[in-house]
Amino acid sequence: MSHIPKQKSGAQSNPLFALGKERLELIGKHADALMQGYLDGQINESAFSEQALQKLLDSRVLDYPDEQTLRLRPIVNELIASLTQDERKRQINSDVGEHLDQIHTRVQSLQAARQKGDYAASEHHLQLLTERVNDMTGQFGDAIESLWHRLNTEFGFVSSLDDKILEIELAQRQLRRILDGFGIINFDDLIQLAGSDGSLRKLLVSQLQARISEHSGSLLEVQKRLVLLMSRFRQQQDKALLINRMSAFLRQHPNFQVGDYPNRSQVPAVVNQAHGISAQAFIALDRAEDSYALAELARAVPREQEQGSNSEKQTEGFSMALQSLVATEQKQLAKDVEDFFIHVIESPEALSGVDYLAEKELPWEPEMWLFQIVAEYQGLPEQNKQSFMLEKDSAPKSRFNQLYIIQDVTVGMRFFGDFQAAG
Repeated sequence: MSHIPKQKSGAQSNPLFALGKERLELIGKHADALMQGYLDGQINESAFSEQALQKLLDSRVLDYPDEQTLRLRPIVNELIASLTQDERKRQINSDVGEHLDQIHTRVQSLQAARQKGDYAASEHHLQLLTERVNDMTGQFGDAIESLWHRLNTEFGFVSSLDDKILEIELAQRQLRRILDGFGIINFDDLIQLAGSDGSLRKLLVSQLQARISEHSGSLLEVQKRLVLLMSRFRQQQDKALLINRMSAFLRQHPNFQVGDYPNRSQVPAVVNQAHGISAQAFIALDRAEDSYALAELARAVPREQEQGSNSEKQTEGFSMALQSLVATEQKQLAKDVEDFFIHVIESPEALSGVDYLAEKELPWEPEMWLFQIVAEYQGLPEQNKQSFMLEKDSAPKSRFNQLYIIQDVTVGMRFFGDFQAAG
């Protein structure tokens, strides 16, 4: 017994040693049920007591991937496959692309077995396909849980701020790899792969999409926490850097004293950057003793009454001239519209208001011209109005309201046959 090292008692006192030993003993205690679950693809809950089942769940040996079926954790499943050299279940590559390739191959084998009518082989392929999908989603869950472990545990063992920021950068790179893994999964291809098979669509589309959405939500919370910690550590790093540089400056200049810069008349040019303040004086209306002096100053202010009366006369004359000009233009516009209606009566075809305006080179805006034509038509007596046809070429201003903009107006004579049809 002399070859046993003396450090054994110290190792046994390590909490990690005790925790690992406890969980290994737990796995060994329920080895029969766990191995049977490995072979069957799912665990029989009745093989455990309620207390033992809870211990296995807390120890990360068992898991509910779809909240209904109890299964081994992917890492435990891989451990048993590695120990037993079971190439059928051992994961050679944990990459997402490798999982997707295995899923495509397994679906093809399942469909081929169903076409041959081999139901036993199809059930076996379906079980392996379910395990492959659960392994892929379980690896995502383990990766996200390791991120939480990094945030909640590993930062406590890092002493300096630089190391904490480095840990966050490593966590961000790990988060980016998980997001890239999410991007590889193409649900359109999986929908086409499942086809009209209800069980495959439930496994490859519904359940997988629900798990990926759940993992995406957890990953979003991790990302928020990372951003919050990074900003907090950056602020602490800036403050620590300022203090360290100030300490180094004080060590180089031990006799340095901080001056009272606000009360100094001569300040360095680098500090004295503000412009001079010009003092402003205001009348103190709350001083009753100065009211007489203020009244005298107000009476002494000169007033320009004549200039004000002249300006009013000039404004009145300008307004009268403007009104006269507007009235003249309105009369000319009405005359041009009357000429347009006369030209419509003489023409055998209907006339466009915009084309007539361009042909006669009239100086009116198209909008004003069309508005006057419509107003003139609406102002005709009912007996005369029935002799004309007026069509509006309008277009909606926006698809969010019912406002229509009139772009052109076509006016023509309504002949006797049209009149009878209209009657």
